[in-house]
Amino acid sequence: MKAKNKDLKSLDQFIDEKVGKKGTPEREKFDNEYDTFKLGVLIQQAREKKGLTQEQLAELAGTNKSYISKLERNLKDIRFSTLQRIISDGLGGHLDISIKMD
Repeated sequence: MKAKNKDLKSLDQFIDEKVGKKGTPEREKFDNEYDTFKLGVLIQQAREKKGLTQEQLAELAGTNKSYISKLERNLKDIRFSTLQRIISDGLGGHLDISIKMD
């Protein structure tokens, strides 16, 4: 049996160390930016799973390719109504939202 690496850290420990503990302004900013990044990745994965190009998704959702590209690369904030259109009209999906309280 191998000995555990004492320097090995969990992702949460690493983020606490490098960014700050939960509740600090730095950590709140990081968490918000991560959520935006994650949304872009989810949109990209769903688009690719449907076999759509960015241009095709944009046309279905009533927006443009540049907007979809910026969303997928985390360069653009998204309006809720636009997100709904991209998911329902563009991807044929359903947006599921939850609120988590710490």
